[in-house]
Amino acid sequence: MNRSVEGWAYGLMGMVIFSGSLPATRLAVADFSPLFLTSGRAVIAALLASTILAVLRPKLPTRADLMALGTVAVGVVIGFPLLTALALQHISAARSVVFIGLLPLATALFGVLRGGERPRPVFWLFSGIGAAAVAGFALINGGAGSLRGDFAMIAAILLCGLGYAEGAVLSRRLGGWQVISWALLLSLPLMAVFALATLPASWATVGGSAWLGFAYVSLFSMLIGFIFWYRGLALGGIARVGQLQLLQPFISLVLSALLLHEVVSWPMLATTGLVVLCVAGAKRSA
Repeated sequence: MNRSVEGWAYGLMGMVIFSGSLPATRLAVADFSPLFLTSGRAVIAALLASTILAVLRPKLPTRADLMALGTVAVGVVIGFPLLTALALQHISAARSVVFIGLLPLATALFGVLRGGERPRPVFWLFSGIGAAAVAGFALINGGAGSLRGDFAMIAAILLCGLGYAEGAVLSRRLGGWQVISWALLLSLPLMAVFALATLPASWATVGGSAWLGFAYVSLFSMLIGFIFWYRGLALGGIARVGQLQLLQPFISLVLSALLLHEVVSWPMLATTGLVVLCVAGAKRSA
C-alpha cells in the first residue's frame, strides 16, 4: 500500500476511536473527579502498555528521546485529558467537540515547528477558515457555554497538538505503539500518586455509565487510538493526516446525541459542516 494512503487509513481509524473520547469523558466526570479520571486512565493504560513492552521487547528509547517522550506525556497523557475533563464540568460534550475543529490547525503548526514540514500557503488558508469557524461559533454562542470551559478546551487543544506532533516525529524512529507506551510508562509514577490521592470517597456512588466512560478513555482513548494515530501521522505527514480531525466533530456530535441525549443545534451542525469541507481543500493543498 502507498505510504500516504496507508497513513490516511491508519489516521482515519485513530480519529474514529478518538471521536468517542469527549462523550465518554462527559459520562465519566459525572461520578469521577477530573484529576482521578486523568490519572486513573493513565495508570490503567500504562499497566497495559508495560505488559506489551515486556512481551514484545522493542528497542529502548535513547536518552535523547526522553525529552520528546516527556513532551508527549505532558501533551496527551496529562494535559489534554485533564483539561477536557475540567472543561466538561462546565460545558456539554456537544459544545466541546466543536473545539476539535481547532486541533488540526494546532497539529499542523507544531508539525512545522517540531516535524520540519512545510505545507503550501493554500493549506493554511483552509486550516484557518476551519479554525475561524470554530472561534466564531464559540463567540456567537457564548451564552450557551462557559468561559472557563471554553478556555480549558483551547488550552487542551494546544497541548494535544504539541503531543501529536512530537509523538509523530518520534514514531518515525520508534514506531507508533512504542511511543505512546513509553510515554505512558514515563508518566506512571506521577499518575499513580495522583490516582491514589484522589480515589473516590465511595465506589458505591459510581454509576454504570461512569464506569463505561472510564473504561473507554482508559483503553481506547489513552492507548489503542494512539497506536493507529501516531502511525498514520508518521506515514502520511503530520499536517496532512492531522486534517482528518476536522471529521471528528461529526462523529462525536452524533455520539453525544445518542448516548448523552444532548441537543445538537443547527449552529453546531453548520460549523461542523464548514470545517469538514475545509479538510478536502487542506488535503489537496498540503
